[in-house]
Amino acid sequence: MDFDIPEELRMVQSMVRDFVTEQLKPLERIVLGRAADLSDTQMCLPLEKEQELMGMAKEMGLWGVNVPEELGGVGLSILGNCLVEEELAQAVVPFGFGDVTPILFDCNERQREAYFSPVLNREKYAYLALMEPDKEGFEGMEMKAEKMNGGYVLNGKKLSLSRAGEDYFAAVFAVTDSEKGPREGMTCFLVDKGTSGFTVSGAEAITGWEARERRPMSLVFDQCQVAAGNVLGEEGKALHLGNKWLPSRRIVRSARCVGAAQRILDESTIEAQTWTSFGQFISGRSSVQAALADIATNIHAARLMVYETAWKADQGESIRREAAMLKLFVTQMIHFVADNAAHIFSAPSYVGGLPMERFCRNALTMSSTEFALQLQRNIIARDILKGLKV
Repeated sequence: MDFDIPEELRMVQSMVRDFVTEQLKPLERIVLGRAADLSDTQMCLPLEKEQELMGMAKEMGLWGVNVPEELGGVGLSILGNCLVEEELAQAVVPFGFGDVTPILFDCNERQREAYFSPVLNREKYAYLALMEPDKEGFEGMEMKAEKMNGGYVLNGKKLSLSRAGEDYFAAVFAVTDSEKGPREGMTCFLVDKGTSGFTVSGAEAITGWEARERRPMSLVFDQCQVAAGNVLGEEGKALHLGNKWLPSRRIVRSARCVGAAQRILDESTIEAQTWTSFGQFISGRSSVQAALADIATNIHAARLMVYETAWKADQGESIRREAAMLKLFVTQMIHFVADNAAHIFSAPSYVGGLPMERFCRNALTMSSTEFALQLQRNIIARDILKGLKV
């Protein structure tokens, strides 16, 4: 692997870094809130400001960096996407360069015009409706879709963590053939806002302390009729949607964790150099120095893993084991970084009111559950065992 980042990607990285420094970081106080009780905390920027930033990103030629060129995006390499997301993650302001869920890459020509393009241009929001209340994974999914009158009738409840918007549609995963199981018996439907039998609750504007956690929206489908033309991809193949893009998404999400961890390190360094205890800067304490050193070492290791895996993916190499290792390591890394930052700030990093609270909270929400991590361990172990001759 060549450890030098190509010059054209360095230029992109520099452009994004300047954008974050000059445009996003000055807006952080709007998101974090100014009131003493943080009652004015926001989950997102005002719409007019977001549109202004989107215009800037388009002028820079960086809108839709993760979207293939044939779909109207930039089609940046996986390594390029990692460099962009690593920089963006160093600001607490929730803004991206036109990120679109890869399952929508499978839209047909009509669906691209009605759904994909509006999502890319932030004219519509896609509510990903995969999870169900009190359910983990796909087994036992209760959402059903039955064929009727040339279309389908949907019944069930879903949860969505997608960002709420004025105009939206839902990408709904439902069982169309219970005998075939989730892998071959689940279908994705694009359900428009206002469709009879489709209701959404929990999408109201939230501010203040309640805005610190993104609450799931409840999507209810009661005898909801959907046309056959609104099937995304093929019937029964919902779990195959965007499959070829998933490994790269895992790499890019890991790059976000590296960026967030780097900002935590930067803020922790400032804290260590400016906060005094018993008349001395805490940067002189051996325990604080050890925490900074451990944080920096873990970030360096994670960054190298991200870049190497992205480089391999761009070369067309198989990254199944590397992607699983990356997700496992980076998830553990971001928890480690947040814990050590808490030591430097002399308080738990999740306590409201601390400067690091939102940074650490955002970082931890990017990590995975222990169940998801065990799946990555299983992938790694199976790959190792396959290489052993008994």
